[in-house]
Amino acid sequence: MSEPSDQAKNMPFGIIFGRLPGYAIWLKPCIAVSLASSLFLVKTFMIEPRVNRKLSAVLAADVVGYSRLMGADEVGTLAALKRHHEVVFDPAIAVHNGRIVKLIGDGTLVEFGSVIDAVNCALAVQRTGVAISNEEAPKPVIVLRIGINLGDVILESDDIYGDGVNIAARLEALAEPGGICVSSVVHESIGKRVDVSFRDGGEIHAKNIDRPIHIWTWHPRDAAATVQTFHTPNPAPHIRKSSIAVLPFTNMSGDPEQEFFSDGISEDIITDLSKISGLTVIARNSSFTYKGRAVDIRAVGRDLGVGTVLEGSVRRAGARLRITAQLIDAATGAHLWAERFDRNMSDLFEVQDDITSRIVEALKVTMSPSEKARVAGSGTGNIDAYDCFLRGRDLIAIGKTQSREVFEQARDFLLQAIELDGDYAQAYAALAVAYVLNHQNRWTADSNTALRQAKQAADRAIEKDPQELLARSVAALVATFEADLARAKSEAEIALTLNPNSTEAYLCLGNIYIFSGQPLEAIPLIEKAMRLDPTCTQQPLHLLGVANLLAGKYETAAALLKHRILMVPKTDFSRAVLASALGHLGEIEEAQRVWRELMEINPHYTFKNHYERQPFVNMDDVRRIADGLDRAGLLH
Repeated sequence: MSEPSDQAKNMPFGIIFGRLPGYAIWLKPCIAVSLASSLFLVKTFMIEPRVNRKLSAVLAADVVGYSRLMGADEVGTLAALKRHHEVVFDPAIAVHNGRIVKLIGDGTLVEFGSVIDAVNCALAVQRTGVAISNEEAPKPVIVLRIGINLGDVILESDDIYGDGVNIAARLEALAEPGGICVSSVVHESIGKRVDVSFRDGGEIHAKNIDRPIHIWTWHPRDAAATVQTFHTPNPAPHIRKSSIAVLPFTNMSGDPEQEFFSDGISEDIITDLSKISGLTVIARNSSFTYKGRAVDIRAVGRDLGVGTVLEGSVRRAGARLRITAQLIDAATGAHLWAERFDRNMSDLFEVQDDITSRIVEALKVTMSPSEKARVAGSGTGNIDAYDCFLRGRDLIAIGKTQSREVFEQARDFLLQAIELDGDYAQAYAALAVAYVLNHQNRWTADSNTALRQAKQAADRAIEKDPQELLARSVAALVATFEADLARAKSEAEIALTLNPNSTEAYLCLGNIYIFSGQPLEAIPLIEKAMRLDPTCTQQPLHLLGVANLLAGKYETAAALLKHRILMVPKTDFSRAVLASALGHLGEIEEAQRVWRELMEINPHYTFKNHYERQPFVNMDDVRRIADGLDRAGLLH
């Protein structure tokens, strides 16, 4: 049976949404697009050089009157600028997770993964600068203009280019001395999530930008709009929770067939660590992008935004097992802890628990009694059942080839694991995942019953272990398929209680809020999922686009959806929502161009067939999307 097309996967609801840990779960109830375009991407990249793009918040800062200051007192100006960077600018960037891209004379370009971080950083800089000048009055005084934009950027080595950068530079020039100027997409994106109000600066025409830009401004003198004021030139640093990425352990067994075993151990350590609320743990999907690569741990830390990285190796020989593990400080590359375990296979679970406890101890993280119980009480005591479980789970992991044959092999391994241990909740949960994949892809003749089989397996897993995270996540997914949003929400919330680092639960809950008519509540949940799984942002970008559109933030929605289309060029559903956002913005020609692309990709697409099956609680949300298309003349 051949792999279904993107639209063939549009069974009863619509599109791909996210993944459960280590699994390719196609969540059709979410308003996103399928990843069946991977073959297209491969072919494209064979023909043309790849252009790396991403959506970033870009901050451009410049010193007011720098040339005049240098002419009057070159030595004093350089000393004051150095001090400003050391005391004000650089600490604010570090606290708000920014990255200095480059210094250009008196100017600085900074990249942020979050627009909230970018704006809060700018506010901290400008407020603290006022505090210094008022309290100490150094000569000369360093005053900045700051501009912030959210947009698509092109990555080349450590540098960034493109309209996203150019507009930030134009906005910086429009800011008042000591103030901030942001684009309308930034203003929409931050909403009420910062402690100031920006003033409407109207539309302006900037050099080399082919469209007018609506700007918003803030200045420290707007004291009435400022809730918090910094009275010290060096505010206390923000204390971040301990954070870690677990890289896939290297298979040292000399047998490629044992790859599933080393991957499985890595994944189980990630799962156990993720249950600890005091620890931020990067999702398996992002950590495993480094599999088979020689990496610089410091670069991994920067890429994933973590303070520590765990790496190791596994050697399995008969009944003997050797596991090595090293916990590394991502900032310095120094080893915080390292250990080698030479044990019998029967001691495997004890070794995994030992590694988890050593990491927790090294990072000085406090575990609650319930967290200790969850970490220690998972899995099975049957090594043979565990082996079958790992084999089955590996076959349906993200990035693996999916087919009827693979599904049947995975199903058989998982059923064998259950036969060996009838109380193995994780095996039942993984079996539910396999059935969902069959339901989505229509691999077998009985695929129409696969959703019911998935629900039965998930319920059985919960019956065996009410604290089984994967089972709760699958139950939430199936309930969303069935438009039972009350149960879906309950299961997703339980999943987050069990695992506060669950990317899948955050995405699922965000999607439920979208369908429930609460898009503003959905946005921070989806953003949290993106923080935990930073390399897998294509589905979350679509969901963020939909949420922003439903919240009336059309420019933000358009920016997010345009970026997702760059990542998934064959998406039709993202183009449908983008066309609606553009219609609301009055960009009719652009909306019609996007719609023509959609129809070339999927000539059979209709808005009615797509959205009439979505479980929206508030039909005004559907009408809002339709209204944007109607304004662009795209509903007939």
